[in-house]
Amino acid sequence: MTAAADASRSRQASQSAQKCSGIFGITHRPWWGWAKRIAVIGFLAFVVTLLVIQARAIDWTDVVTTLRAYPLKVLLIGAALAASSHLIYSTFDLVGRRYTGHQLPTPAVMAIAFVSYAFNLNFGTLVGALGMRVRLYSRLGLEPATIARIVGMSMLTNWLGYFLLAGSAFLFWPLKLPDTWHLGIAALKTVGAVLVLIALAYLFLCAFSKQREWTLRRQKIALPPLPVALVQLSMSCANWAVMGATMYVLLLGKVSYPATLGVLLIGAVAGLLSRVPAGLGVLEAVFIAVLSPLLGNSAPIAAVLCYRAMYYWAPLAAAGLLYSLMEINAKDLPTQTGNTNGLD
Repeated sequence: MTAAADASRSRQASQSAQKCSGIFGITHRPWWGWAKRIAVIGFLAFVVTLLVIQARAIDWTDVVTTLRAYPLKVLLIGAALAASSHLIYSTFDLVGRRYTGHQLPTPAVMAIAFVSYAFNLNFGTLVGALGMRVRLYSRLGLEPATIARIVGMSMLTNWLGYFLLAGSAFLFWPLKLPDTWHLGIAALKTVGAVLVLIALAYLFLCAFSKQREWTLRRQKIALPPLPVALVQLSMSCANWAVMGATMYVLLLGKVSYPATLGVLLIGAVAGLLSRVPAGLGVLEAVFIAVLSPLLGNSAPIAAVLCYRAMYYWAPLAAAGLLYSLMEINAKDLPTQTGNTNGLD
């Protein structure tokens, strides 16, 4: 019976993954798959070449010396801030629970969000944000459409705060970017203004839009009420702000907090656009490019390596263990059979 139940759950998860892929517009055209592979491989080769060239210019002995010189107090504060950020993010799916009306218990929802986020950071959206949620939520009985709405709401929550914080940082505390980036202060302020307006426009729609529902890919999308949108914005801003505080601490306060946050926010998008797993090397390159005139190469590299250990690798180890326990105990987890009091 146990083997049959496990097989049934596996089939359900696979079917849910296929349905969710369709909902998010992920298709499987043979030519498109090969085109994407070629493009990704080519871009990765380009990035690796640039990183090798840049790595040769770094005094790695100095980097190791800088790492060894970190005060224990700084490392403990940085680790605590990183853990706080992951805790904040783990509440994002509670907004999805409110939005869809499913009744899974809070600990299960937060555990799934934590595991998904850790895998997403290290392996990308398809594995983490989508794959892990589909696997774990479907085993708890949620339908593919419900899972898709949870994923969408979580992504929206995450980027809503990014738009407001990044927009504010670029608008009021614009960074002096490298000349080779061809992006001056005026252009950066314009980008910042646009990002802030996008965040405010979402709040405006949630407060005043007369049309509350749309259909996209045969899925009904409903605007949440303004109080829910404000909670989304607050949670996301808190998460990104704590991420910035983590890096600020690891830079030993040698760079102002707004500047540190701005560089981190640029690095986050650069890593996402690069398609490199975990943005490995991309975040480092951004910090070196922007901060090396002030700090040299060693300090930014050392800070980013500490940040990766605290924010990427340690949570991944914890999430891997938690995921294993969830899989082992899947038959004992509560299941959800229907939706109630959702926004739909």
